Amino acid sequence: MRASFQQGFNVVELMVVLAIVGVLTAIAAPNMADMVRVQRVRTAAFDIVAGLTLARSEALKRNSAVTITPAAGGWANGWTSTDANSNVVQTQGPFSCASCTFTGPGALTYTSAGRLPVGVAAPQFAITSTNIDTSKFRCIDVDLSGRPVTKTGAC
Repeated sequence: MRASFQQGFNVVELMVVLAIVGVLTAIAAPNMADMVRVQRVRTAAFDIVAGLTLARSEALKRNSAVTITPAAGGWANGWTSTDANSNVVQTQGPFSCASCTFTGPGALTYTSAGRLPVGVAAPQFAITSTNIDTSKFRCIDVDLSGRPVTKTGAC
């Protein structure tokens, strides 16, 4: 008569696997939290670049100046883009990054040609956070042609 073998895991094997998973999770958790904070800064920078690009393209499309104004309390609370006739082009709500700090100009206007007005200094936006390394900060420069360019690091 042939002996039958049961296949599967026994309790000892299962406990070893769970211990290994627990150790790997404990090692990875701090890195995951840092990655989430860095991603929030990157997402905020992307949203600002997207808003600037939309305002510039709307200025060209409407053949009218478009102004981006930060919400009450600053850029962290969002912004509103309006054309020369006070029509709202875009409204951005507040960001979910509580540890982020946003700096930028008081307002930004694109001319009907999609450029910054003559004589205006090129504006700059900075997104920083207290919980990440300065090399992970985001800086957005708007050149005189109106094109936003993002880079990593402090401004």
